[in-house]
Amino acid sequence: MKIQNPHDKFFKETMGNVETAKDFLTNYLPVSIMKVVNLDTLEPQKDSFISPELEESFSDLLFRVDILEKESYLYLLFEHKSYPDKNQALQLLKYMVEIWEAKLNKEYVKALPVIIPLVMYHGASNLRKVSSFGDMLLGYEELPENLKIYVPNFEHILYDVSTYTDEDIKGEAQTRILLTLLRDIFTKEGDKLQESILHSIHYLNELEDRQTGTEYLETIMRYVFSAGRSLTKRNVKQMITQIERNYPEGSEMTMTMAEIWMEEGMEKGLKKGLEKGMEKGMEKGLKEGGAAALSETAIQLLTEKFGKVPRDIKDDIMNSDTATLKIVLFNILRYESVEDVRKYI
Repeated sequence: MKIQNPHDKFFKETMGNVETAKDFLTNYLPVSIMKVVNLDTLEPQKDSFISPELEESFSDLLFRVDILEKESYLYLLFEHKSYPDKNQALQLLKYMVEIWEAKLNKEYVKALPVIIPLVMYHGASNLRKVSSFGDMLLGYEELPENLKIYVPNFEHILYDVSTYTDEDIKGEAQTRILLTLLRDIFTKEGDKLQESILHSIHYLNELEDRQTGTEYLETIMRYVFSAGRSLTKRNVKQMITQIERNYPEGSEMTMTMAEIWMEEGMEKGLKKGLEKGMEKGMEKGLKEGGAAALSETAIQLLTEKFGKVPRDIKDDIMNSDTATLKIVLFNILRYESVEDVRKYI
């Protein structure tokens, strides 16, 4: 259930499917591009150009496609953080240059392919409309036209999903589910997010292949359980009831995942509470400073953490000096078992 980057995984599992990618592009590419692009030649590429330090905020997909019967590419950059990055156009340029360099170095091409850059954003804050690289350059618009020709500039197509209405969201089931959940995962909470999730799941009934629908339902639930931080137990229980009623094929899987989600939430809450209590206990013990107070605090915290402390360890703690007891307390959150204390006493 613990996914390192749920937005990235949900985006790639959905848009990495060539039929879903075609559906999205058919509905959202400008008409001028659709007239010259042959989506029947669309092929997802394995390459990614996101640097490791930006993987938490960005994902990307590269598609090979014929434009005017020539090899070309669509490069889709997905920004999945709450607030927009103002350097988007610069990052796009960097990634496009890397794609061209890869073509030169690996395939020794004589001419570089056309790359059309696309950006998808779904944060809680509306994206500032920067649609060209020139928008980032100080004073670019003020330059005379005979100087602009010497300065690199290009535009990109922007999909700010956070601003989409239900009427704006078009396409087949997976496309609408992707855009609906990306739009609402940051901007809706609790009951509203639950409503959005159930609304999305309802789209699965449009799929003729129930097995495909059940598999994609698992993708949906992994995403919402990992990224839907405002969901409550009540929301999840109500969702299970609705899924049992409207999409019974996926109810058992959903219930299992919900149980794991609840257990992980309880463990996280208990761990957080325990650590907070231990921090307060350490503060108190260290503040009072005496060996008696420190040994009493150490035994109390170890009992809270492990349930039982062997008699000999208690005796050794009671007979330890102040310096040793402070070391025991400083390391108490790191112990994996009560036996780890022995190395200090």
